[in-house]
Amino acid sequence: MADEKTGAPVSGTILVVGGGISGITTALEAAEVGYEVFIVEKNPYLGGRVAQLNKYFPKLCPPTCGLEINFQRIKNNKNIKWFTLTEVEKISGGAGNYDVTLKTNPRYVNNNCTCCGKCAEVCDVEIPNEFNFGMDRRKAAYLPHEMAFPQRYVLDQSIIGKPTAQKCKDSCAYNAIDLDDKARTFDIKAASIVWATGWNPYDAKKMDNLSFGKVQNVITNMMMERLAAVNGPTKGKIVRPSDGKQVNNIAFVQCAGSRDDNHLPFCSYICCLASLKQTTYIREANPKSKATIFYIDLRTPGRYEKFYKKVKADTNVSFVKGKVAKIEEDTETKDVIVTVEDTLSGKKIHERFDMVVLATGMEPSTATSKVPGNAKYDENNFVISDEILSTGCVKKPSDVMSSGQTATGTALKAIQTLVRR
Repeated sequence: MADEKTGAPVSGTILVVGGGISGITTALEAAEVGYEVFIVEKNPYLGGRVAQLNKYFPKLCPPTCGLEINFQRIKNNKNIKWFTLTEVEKISGGAGNYDVTLKTNPRYVNNNCTCCGKCAEVCDVEIPNEFNFGMDRRKAAYLPHEMAFPQRYVLDQSIIGKPTAQKCKDSCAYNAIDLDDKARTFDIKAASIVWATGWNPYDAKKMDNLSFGKVQNVITNMMMERLAAVNGPTKGKIVRPSDGKQVNNIAFVQCAGSRDDNHLPFCSYICCLASLKQTTYIREANPKSKATIFYIDLRTPGRYEKFYKKVKADTNVSFVKGKVAKIEEDTETKDVIVTVEDTLSGKKIHERFDMVVLATGMEPSTATSKVPGNAKYDENNFVISDEILSTGCVKKPSDVMSSGQTATGTALKAIQTLVRR
């Protein structure tokens, strides 16, 4: 089992902030040519958004396909130290000589953990499951997900100081639960910093006409990924949140927040591909199902054009060019009614579906959480700094493959900073 590094004061060369696919790739590329790297991740696990996907392009692999290999590479590389549940509080200095203050929040579970699950068995408190976007609940003593790295349980802060926490401690035969664990702050030195904190789904509640949060059977594209995943809230069954009914007729609404001056003015790049991919989820799971994609433009760059043509050839998949004006709920059946003008035919459509998936835009994490140091941003809050480097979706909207490619280039830039010292 991986042994996570402790929070003792250290010094090193390259600091990678964000443990998703871009951050992991940057760290590995630098470490495997001999440079010391620190990975800092605010979640209790590495893997980022990719860990939440059902499948990803270009090969439609499950997350285990790429992440497991990378986790082994991290585990076996003495040049990499990683810190989960950790955030950057302060950055001072400049390229070649940064002073960085980090804060690690308590996990309440130490390296003795064997993932036996006894603490979860005795825990009698449940909390919303953030990994599944709140579509189910989990114990307050939990493993974040099946392939979490490090493989170590977490106790939720809400039970600390309560009898449930003591029950969890008493159940552990390995002395792995430390109820006195505290947040700790420590300093490191770094010559180069790479910001790889990724993206967040745009808040669909900000678009009143699309009724997310008001109509039960309207979900987001990331929620759809979790529904389709075998380790998701429904064990891979694509069913409606309102009543658990199998979805036979589904709609995908493109540009939900993207390409809109009132929300995200830019194209989020991945949304068209995500919806095309998700039509295959439901079509493969239920051959009698039908899917409709409401779009402004369909953008499938490069090699993905072939995938688009494959989906388009499916007679049970329809494409309607038009921006959705309104989404409503049939209060009796909980069906979702979509109103849209088909711009090619000029007809106004009112169509009924079992469920609607919003292709919500990709917002950089720095839209809400800035770099605590000398970084520059473009007009959409993507990091474009030449000093504190950026990679992946905090730099520009990207899919998994291009995130890996840009991360490799960013690792080279970080190394160049050290060489120039």
